[in-house]
Amino acid sequence: MGVDMTVLVADWARVMSLAPEDRLRVVQESAYADDDPGGGGDVVGGWVWPAAGSERAWLGRYEFPGTLGSYKPHFWAAEGWEKVRGAAGDGVRAALDEFLEGLIWWGPRSDVDAEQVDPGVFPTLEGLWRSGPLVVRGPATVARLRRRWHEAAPGLEDLRVPYEELAGRGPGQWIAGFEEFAELVTGWAEVVGEAERRGWGVIGLPI
Repeated sequence: MGVDMTVLVADWARVMSLAPEDRLRVVQESAYADDDPGGGGDVVGGWVWPAAGSERAWLGRYEFPGTLGSYKPHFWAAEGWEKVRGAAGDGVRAALDEFLEGLIWWGPRSDVDAEQVDPGVFPTLEGLWRSGPLVVRGPATVARLRRRWHEAAPGLEDLRVPYEELAGRGPGQWIAGFEEFAELVTGWAEVVGEAERRGWGVIGLPI
């Protein structure tokens, strides 16, 4: 689990207009390019946006606070949810199950890992620098996940006590307790919400 992750929102019409065999390369090159002169690369509200008029203006990058770009906090948040979900009310559990399963959690079935990649977007992995994309969610999936978040969010605070009791800090964990869990989960809600507002998709690439 030593992977780092770059989380992007991307103009899906632009992505899908590219030749299928070129999509992954173009997204990679755009994601990892130097920030545009004048763009500054500043993180504002968690976001880094290319300068206005930039050739990369079809995407934005989200920086999860305190993660340093590592995938480990996402793994530990999923692990925390695995431990605490039985203490959640039925409605909150169902909503957060679907929300987190769509992004970072391996799902409720021990024999089948959930997929966080919509099919057909990157039909070829030719030229891939690392293992395949970690998250690929088009606008339709994004809209569904956003609806589930709206259902889950009012009950998130109710998980504070059971989270501390059932999923508190263990050796090597990046998620120390409920506050860190809630911050990371609401970061994903920010990503999904921004993508839905624009009619875009979400892509998580290993670095």
